[in-house]
Amino acid sequence: MSSGVGKVVCVTGASGFIASWIVNFLLQRGYTVRATVRNPSNRKKVLHLVNLEGAKERLHLFKADLLEEGSFDSVVDGCDGVFHTASPVRFVVEDPQADLIDPAVMGTLNVLKSCAKSPSVKRVVFTSSTAAVVYNERPKTPEVVADETWFSDPDVCRELKMWYHLSKTLAEEAAWKFVNENNINMITINPGMVAGSFLQPEVNESIEYILNVINGKSIPNKAFGWVDVKDVANAHILAYEIASASGRYCLTEKVIHSSELARILRDLYPTLQIPDKCEVDEPYVQTYQISKEKAKKSLGIELTPLEVSIRETVESFREKKIVNF
Repeated sequence: MSSGVGKVVCVTGASGFIASWIVNFLLQRGYTVRATVRNPSNRKKVLHLVNLEGAKERLHLFKADLLEEGSFDSVVDGCDGVFHTASPVRFVVEDPQADLIDPAVMGTLNVLKSCAKSPSVKRVVFTSSTAAVVYNERPKTPEVVADETWFSDPDVCRELKMWYHLSKTLAEEAAWKFVNENNINMITINPGMVAGSFLQPEVNESIEYILNVINGKSIPNKAFGWVDVKDVANAHILAYEIASASGRYCLTEKVIHSSELARILRDLYPTLQIPDKCEVDEPYVQTYQISKEKAKKSLGIELTPLEVSIRETVESFREKKIVNF
């Protein structure tokens, strides 16, 4: 496990859900990590990173702003690899352009421009999303298998007012264009909704979805792919370390309807009062499949069963006193 000894890597948006686990696993593997956060002096936001094993010796926090060109130059310079995970994840916004699209697209390009200036950077691993994969005109039914060759269509995202999905789609498009023009070795990881135990103090958007069901909010008529946060973090590191890795990697253990999420929670925690009806009386949105083949073959990843991830999410809620039952 000590493959990272002597190597310096950068993780952007390091205090986030996925990024915190990436930092944790990198430190465990012996890497020196330069972690960018919006405000390193905000103790509450960075304490979970500072407390990681190996952090005292090999974790360095830097302030960097996605919208400020050049703000990643000095952090990236001298790094072997860059993990770009910083991007706002919000499903309800006032101003999609300012709140989501600009930080996602311009932020990604700012990080990649810094990488282009630094000859030390061998590979960039970029956190994208299945939001940039499955939202297009293609039909989605239980037989359909989406894979890495699929791209979301920005027009479909705009039409459906899926601003987060649009931000991820445009950011990934812009990233591929830039790395191809500037000869940068980039890999994207495209996870579904992410569940599992969390290191950061606050609840983020994807696990809030689970919290809402626990708290008895009505179940939306939606179907999502889900994946465990540790699998996602691990995939980032393997995508960086395995020389033959390339292109995009979809990571989804399974796609389920929200009613199925409620059922899993009821089975795991029978005392919970979880609604079993959808918020609207209409046919359920259909599920579909997302291929695991490429991640399995080329990264050797076996995904954690969804029930395990959901249990670990709830146990984290309990540990952090976010739920009490």
